[in-house]
Amino acid sequence: MKALVYQGSNDVRVENVPEPTLQQDDDIVLRVTSTAICGSDLHLYRGSMPATEPGDIFGHEFMGIVEEAGPAVTSVKKGDRVVVPFVIACGSCFFCQHSLYAACETTNPNEGAALNKKSIPAPAALFGFSHMYGGIPGGQAEYVRVPNANAGPYAIPNGLDDEQVLFMSDILPTGYQAVLNAGVTRGSSLAIFGAGPVGLMSAACARMEGAEQIIMVDNQQYRLDFAQKTYGVETLNFDQVEDVAEAIIQMSEGRRGVDAVIDAVGYEAKGHGGKMPAMNNFEVESSDIALHQCMAAVRRGGSISIPGVYAGAVNGFLIGDFFDKGLTMKGGQTHVHDYLPTLMEAIDQGRLQPEAIISHRMKLDQAAEAYRLFDAKEDDCRKIVLTP
Repeated sequence: MKALVYQGSNDVRVENVPEPTLQQDDDIVLRVTSTAICGSDLHLYRGSMPATEPGDIFGHEFMGIVEEAGPAVTSVKKGDRVVVPFVIACGSCFFCQHSLYAACETTNPNEGAALNKKSIPAPAALFGFSHMYGGIPGGQAEYVRVPNANAGPYAIPNGLDDEQVLFMSDILPTGYQAVLNAGVTRGSSLAIFGAGPVGLMSAACARMEGAEQIIMVDNQQYRLDFAQKTYGVETLNFDQVEDVAEAIIQMSEGRRGVDAVIDAVGYEAKGHGGKMPAMNNFEVESSDIALHQCMAAVRRGGSISIPGVYAGAVNGFLIGDFFDKGLTMKGGQTHVHDYLPTLMEAIDQGRLQPEAIISHRMKLDQAAEAYRLFDAKEDDCRKIVLTP
């Protein structure tokens, strides 16, 4: 089959690789009908995520048709059309029983590897990601093996096309969890750092939850213009503002700062006056990460939500500011499974239209060019969907 394969920093290629087969009784093999490139895929593409190895098949946003099902699979059957959460969860361990699917204890074969400390349990495995998260082959391919199929694949009702539901695999529930973690309710004020796909989905979900003021921060004007037109946000281009946090404070009611902030960027942020941080031995060296701007922009007693990917340690983290302002911070990978019924209902009722962010539709054969385009932010690229 054809698959997008990592060869090294900024080097991905569509190659012929062996088709996946059933390995466990509760596996399925999925024929991929749609897949997408996620912003977190760019950490891998750039070679900045530890434990990403040549030969890895990328892709954690995908859906398709069940081609084969193991004898223990009871939740789906051959021919079913499903979307697959990017988090691989068993559905029965301690964390899964508490709806903390991204902390599943059983699916990551590299136990203890996530923080390079054997005493710390690894998080759940992810499709198409670093070997810190299991190194499971991803869905930017014609076929993909889906383990733990009784806990993951979510059947799609008739009447909804791929583009309406594809992003339930990752960026839509990620944006939704970010909004919930931020404590957004009717009347809230919110700043979102990063107008990429997760930031845009966060804006969509914040509107659904009743946020009154949303301020979107980025330096790509085409993304800001789209967010303003589509979600009614106020915008800040950080290349045109001397102090982003101060500008947000001035825009907030009472000039106290916003109620909550979402860091939808992560450790590769290019802050105003900053530079792309380097990662060495699980430490990010940066004096100007987006997270520090978030902490400055939020009001006292406010909330910080972090869907943006961080790995290892951040030097110079402002713990004193965090303590002094009495902030709440929540982050982590998304507990996708818990949100799918709610999000499916919202899509079905027309309260969410996640497909609005798609800017490019390309074939799997064009995946290498699609990565380059997305990374370079060329041609007003917001979100790319690939079809085999």
